[in-house]
Amino acid sequence: MKLNIANPKTGCQKKLEIEDDSKLRPFYEKRISQEVPGDTLGEEFKGYVFKIMGGCDKQGFPMKQGVLTQGRIRLLMSRNTSCFRGVGRRDGERRRKSCRGCIVSPELSVLNLIIVKMGDSELPGLTDKEVPRMRGPKRANHIRKLFNLTKDDDVRTYVKHYRREFETNGKKHSKSPKIQRLVTPLKLQRKRAIASIKKNRFAKGKEEAADYHKLVALRIREQKERRSESLAKRRATRSASQASKGDM
Repeated sequence: MKLNIANPKTGCQKKLEIEDDSKLRPFYEKRISQEVPGDTLGEEFKGYVFKIMGGCDKQGFPMKQGVLTQGRIRLLMSRNTSCFRGVGRRDGERRRKSCRGCIVSPELSVLNLIIVKMGDSELPGLTDKEVPRMRGPKRANHIRKLFNLTKDDDVRTYVKHYRREFETNGKKHSKSPKIQRLVTPLKLQRKRAIASIKKNRFAKGKEEAADYHKLVALRIREQKERRSESLAKRRATRSASQASKGDM
């Protein structure tokens, strides 16, 4: 089995291939997100504690959190769930896909681990060096938190610290992330414009509603007047007919 060990503090990653089952026995029957001591892996791992993050078998089927089994299973999955991308599917469409349970078994070929607690000695390639961060934060508040900035500082100048430079076809290029949730004068202007449009729309709706109620009241008044006039005409004709019958 291959162990893919990562150190979040330094950003380093290392693969180890271990064929002795006695060293891997403490990892068996453990679930994803459980912590396992690494003393059985060797003397250099004494004192280290690893956290299981996942893995896959020889056919490439990954482990899925929440599936309490060791073997492979077919689940009905929807879009944006783990172990199923669902790209190009219809809305609401589900597919039955194969995945492995969250319990570690000898059938796995790769097991992903991260270092939770440091041990007594340094591990070459994991703890002795630090890999620079390739991608920095994109959100404006996260950039301010990283560089300890205030709201008055310009965030756009600090993105250049982790600008990536690369060369393609003999030409040099550089990329930096697009800052999200950045408040600019243009954004404030658009916000004020949207607010004024909403305010005008509400005022217009109120005026139209008042005019409509006035028109409804006028129509009801006219209907009542017409009805009273028709009733008065009927009464007059009825009284006139009765008077003519009395004269006869």
